[in-house]
Amino acid sequence: MSRLILVLGDQLTETIAALREADRKTDIVVMAEVADEASYVQHHPKKIALIFAAMRKFAARLRDDGWDVRYTQLDDTENTGSIPGELLRRAEETGATEVFATEPGEWRLIEALNDAPLKIKQLEDDRFIATHAEFQDWAKGRKQLRMEYFYRDMRRKTGLLMDGDDPVGGKWNFDHDNRKPAPDEVDFGGPMQFTPDETVEEVLDLVESRFGNSFGQLRPFWFATEPGQAKRALSHFIRHALPKFGDFQDAMLDDNRFLYHAVISPYITLGLLDPLEVCREAEKAYENGDAPINAVEGFIRQIIGWREYIRGIYFREGPDYVSRNALKHKRDLPAFYWGEKTRMRCVAKAVEQTEAEAYAHHIQRLMVTGNFGLLAGIDPAQLHEWYLRVYIDAFEWVEAPNTIGMSQFADDGIIASKPYISSGNYIDKMSDHCKSCDYKVKVKTGDGACPFNLLYWHFLHRHRGKFEGNPRMGNMYGTWDRMTEDKRDTILREAEDFLARMEKGEIV
Repeated sequence: MSRLILVLGDQLTETIAALREADRKTDIVVMAEVADEASYVQHHPKKIALIFAAMRKFAARLRDDGWDVRYTQLDDTENTGSIPGELLRRAEETGATEVFATEPGEWRLIEALNDAPLKIKQLEDDRFIATHAEFQDWAKGRKQLRMEYFYRDMRRKTGLLMDGDDPVGGKWNFDHDNRKPAPDEVDFGGPMQFTPDETVEEVLDLVESRFGNSFGQLRPFWFATEPGQAKRALSHFIRHALPKFGDFQDAMLDDNRFLYHAVISPYITLGLLDPLEVCREAEKAYENGDAPINAVEGFIRQIIGWREYIRGIYFREGPDYVSRNALKHKRDLPAFYWGEKTRMRCVAKAVEQTEAEAYAHHIQRLMVTGNFGLLAGIDPAQLHEWYLRVYIDAFEWVEAPNTIGMSQFADDGIIASKPYISSGNYIDKMSDHCKSCDYKVKVKTGDGACPFNLLYWHFLHRHRGKFEGNPRMGNMYGTWDRMTEDKRDTILREAEDFLARMEKGEIV
């Protein structure tokens, strides 16, 4: 008797666990574009288009390789609208009574498969370096789950940038070399872009007709949708951008959206690129003298360190993680996150880029839109949904810990040892945004004062009971306490006024 083999839109790897367990002579692959997955949040149209196009091409490759693939397009008249519904329909159609699936990357879908009236065996997704059990073993008994120590174990396990038992270059982490301010010029033209072929154009037309009212610009669409293209994009980055990636990975510029970033995270997440192979290519660039250690180590750390660590946290903490709100922030997400006017240039540029490209790099997310949300007391659940909606690489297993934990401290310090907050000075140091902003970053109070400056102190004041004992925040409170009482009162009054005007919908 044949079995059904479920392949999801972020499992587009020929060696995925469920396919390895299958028999192509008898088993039937099920793939489906369904409304439940396309609309459980109102995704950026580029994200939907990338997934559907890559799915269709993956299904074609499986068919060419001899698999029986039952593929449901979004506009198929018999489409049931959900993954469990499509499995039930295909089971009735084929007589199959058993399903093999690779574990989804979201608790929502894991639970939907568990609740389906079918015998479904979920296999662990072993495209990751650390298994669930390995992460649990690493975390067991630790008072603090800091990524740095987990990352070192991943280096040892993979052998990446290792010289026997020691790290290449004598240090595990070269991050102190990777915080240079924005350069005057960028001699990299950005990530490799691909002209849509017939399959992609069909998907773009479908997405345009079905999701045309979603936040985000669908066209132009330039992302890779198959492994060969993704590998070319990787090679392009390693050759032309990796040498300077480390130096400027935290920098931001008004008129350059990509600087030296790879923009390959969606390809790794969908399965078009293997994360370990990506790291090996970067390591090879260092060994060949084509890229410095700080760039290569920083790049590899993002993949085998941060990416693996974040996944471990997501599955360890469970389905309720996304609803945590340790700081009890309740303010609604301001309209300028959806492209409405704001006088804060750094926020405006990050949102403008997000709408156009479905992409912003980690510092734009963490220290601009995330930093503002934390300082202003925005509901972390609303921020979580926003990030999940607007970014092409936002899948819940990776997005939620980055937002709930790293960005908003809503998990009460599981990921971050202190809140990631900063005044306008950090943004001024790492970008050219402040030069053209309506606000003046050097102005602390009064007319033209930067809201990040006001809200920074407002955050520290309102959460003093929680953070004044944090050893990493003592200097901040020391500076606050040394201000005159009149100055502190002025800062708090102006911060409250700003927040009140923002809540009323005024342009701020």
